[in-house]
Amino acid sequence: MNAVRRGLGNGLVQAFLVVIGLVWLTPLAGLFLSSMRSAEDTANGGWWTVFTSPGQLSFDNYSALLENAGISQAFWNTVLISVPATVLVVVIAALAGYAFAWLDFPGREATFLVVVALLVVPVQIGLLPVAKLFGQLGLFGTIPGVVLFHVAYGLPFAVFLLRNYFAEMPKEMLEAARMDGGSEWRIFTRLVLPVGRPAIASLAIFQFLWVWNDMLVALLFADSASQPLTVELQSQIRQFGSNVDVLAPGAFVSLVVPVVVFFAFQRHFVQGVMAGSVK
Repeated sequence: MNAVRRGLGNGLVQAFLVVIGLVWLTPLAGLFLSSMRSAEDTANGGWWTVFTSPGQLSFDNYSALLENAGISQAFWNTVLISVPATVLVVVIAALAGYAFAWLDFPGREATFLVVVALLVVPVQIGLLPVAKLFGQLGLFGTIPGVVLFHVAYGLPFAVFLLRNYFAEMPKEMLEAARMDGGSEWRIFTRLVLPVGRPAIASLAIFQFLWVWNDMLVALLFADSASQPLTVELQSQIRQFGSNVDVLAPGAFVSLVVPVVVFFAFQRHFVQGVMAGSVK
């Protein structure tokens, strides 16, 4: 009887999770189907009509998307912003997190407290001062300027996260590596990084999603030649509100990339989130 109850309970939980997953994926599916319909079909009915009239679907909109110079350039701008901003934050935060966790140097605790204090500083406070500084340095309106802003404001959380994760590693493990003659760099690359891979992967996912979906920073710091996909889509919606046959596939591409990244690294993401929750 207990086995039957457990089986029913697991079945109900799985059915509930399937329903939640379908509900969560419905907007994505709707956007994808809309991106394959013509503007006329979209004006005449909702995306669900494709189930009764599958002839509406075609890849013509994606061909038009490739021919849209603004959206194509904005997509590559988004890649050029998101990838460096993610890689730089992960690399710098991993090095700083290891230093704060296991290296003794003057002012370590005070410096780490400053990093923690920066977590409470809203992004909006730094927009105008940094914009003025970037203008003096010639970085305003450029992709490197947008990348630097994201790196600067992503580092406090990243350092805090990785430092706490690295600090949970067994001290005996690192001491044994030092006694065997391992340098700090070798210990970091051969021991700490592999063990900290779940936390690093979680950080990379968070940072990538944040930068890829950002509009506020890009809207202020990027000019028309360096603006990412979010700003370009918003601009075309404002200017060509009826241009659904281009905007829908553009929005789907903008949405599907973070989804693919998340599912590709979901195993590491779950391990990183759960790390430290149990002994």
